[in-house]
Amino acid sequence: MQIERPNVKYIAGVDEVGRGPLVGDVVTAAVILDPSQPIEGLADSKKLSEKKRNALAAEIKEKALCYHIARASVAEIDELNILHATMLAMTRAVEGLTIQPEFVFVDGNRLPKLSMAAQSVVKGDSLVEEISAASILAKVARDQEMLELDAQYPEYGFAGHKGYPTKAHFAALEQYGATPHHRTSFKPVQRILQSKEQ
Repeated sequence: MQIERPNVKYIAGVDEVGRGPLVGDVVTAAVILDPSQPIEGLADSKKLSEKKRNALAAEIKEKALCYHIARASVAEIDELNILHATMLAMTRAVEGLTIQPEFVFVDGNRLPKLSMAAQSVVKGDSLVEEISAASILAKVARDQEMLELDAQYPEYGFAGHKGYPTKAHFAALEQYGATPHHRTSFKPVQRILQSKEQ
């Protein structure tokens, strides 16, 4: 599928990582690529090996005209809900760019509040290079945060499941309860917290 690109100089791509996990911030990135410095192998971050993602993230940071990584905190997720927190984090990513984009491609089917023209693209991380680049930066940043959390709370296995609702994660929640980084508005976390209180 060919995505029609507007005839402007600065196009940003935006993507998020971490809507599904039970723990940690939702992380977003916005990227404006440099057409004179193409990057080979950009793809949906989920389809790349960790090694390839890390290598591409370093290359994106080096070659992009600008990029910005933003987030919405666990407190914001619990207060606003995950969708609104994600939109807020996406807005922050775009607003943090040192070059103001003239147009923004956003992964998914909804648009955050932006001051410039924008288009949402379903499966955009496979269709629009700028979104692919953003998905890689966001994923690498969030995975790094999960490794740091894993060092603080080794018993939860965050390095392995990255906070997603896996059997191992549920077992750790049952055994140890929630950390201050868990999203208490998420039903599986709520359920375990309530069963612990009883």
